[in-house]
Amino acid sequence: MILSNPMFDVIKGDLEVLEEELLAAVAAPVELVTEVGTHLVQSGGKRLRPALCLLAARSGPQFDLQHTLPLALAFELIHMASLVHDDVLDESDTRRGAPTANAKWGNQVAILSGDYIFARAFDLIAHQEYGSHVSARLAQLVCNLSLGEIVQDSAVYQASQGEADYLDRIQKKTADFLEICCELGAEIGGLPGADQQKLAEYGHCIGMAFQLTDDVLDIVQTTETLGKPAGNDIRQGIVTLPVIRALAVSPAAEELTAVVTDPEMTAEQVERALAIVRATDGVDFAMSKADAYLKRAKAALPQGLPEGIYEAYVMVADFIGDRDF
Repeated sequence: MILSNPMFDVIKGDLEVLEEELLAAVAAPVELVTEVGTHLVQSGGKRLRPALCLLAARSGPQFDLQHTLPLALAFELIHMASLVHDDVLDESDTRRGAPTANAKWGNQVAILSGDYIFARAFDLIAHQEYGSHVSARLAQLVCNLSLGEIVQDSAVYQASQGEADYLDRIQKKTADFLEICCELGAEIGGLPGADQQKLAEYGHCIGMAFQLTDDVLDIVQTTETLGKPAGNDIRQGIVTLPVIRALAVSPAAEELTAVVTDPEMTAEQVERALAIVRATDGVDFAMSKADAYLKRAKAALPQGLPEGIYEAYVMVADFIGDRDF
């Protein structure tokens, strides 16, 4: 979690309340579902999405924590549920260094618990006077998350993907989410429409940068640092931008192609593929794209934000560019 990170000092109290409310939000009439939800909450996470929502809401003149909390909670629940489903699809045993729900309780319980958490997110929103626009945007968000995963799944173990395809995929998977967190937070905080769109642009750009850096970390970091297997994207046949670049420039592109298109690749082949990518400028190429998005994000910030808020947005962008987990 990022409660102790100084970039969110301005909303530290809000995040502490959110953490308590998350445990209440995943409680269910069935003890097993509550147990799964509690495990997911206590396994940690960056809480970036609800934090961005709270930060955007605090940017406006009408901020009210109790009015904002259900939306912030809904964002984290949607994210949590999507990760539960991802872990089932990816057959993952660990996330953030803790056992996944499917590893502890099996696929059936994990999937149905994820469904329950999705429904809880929309239940929270249904009891608020946010208006139909908010519900519609959240529904669109879940649609895009699903489409992003389907597009990614349909392209696994294919070496023919280009940069444009990759950017479209990560927009649906990640950038749309952070964009909506900022946009709707700003809306219920009472910011003018023009400033809502500026924060939406900020969220889009840091979302693109976040996924780019995430994909880079999968190439350069260790399993211990990531809290999940390093090189997992290659192992699952997911071709990310560093690999796309390496396929275009590496003298060993043919060998790399043979690995990333092989569903039966061995651990040794994964290590060899990582070595080929690391030997090219693939990582630097992807990070240069991330840096450009982060520059755009900072440039998009509205003028006249409350004290400490502008600095927090800048620190979030810097955190994304510098993070190692």
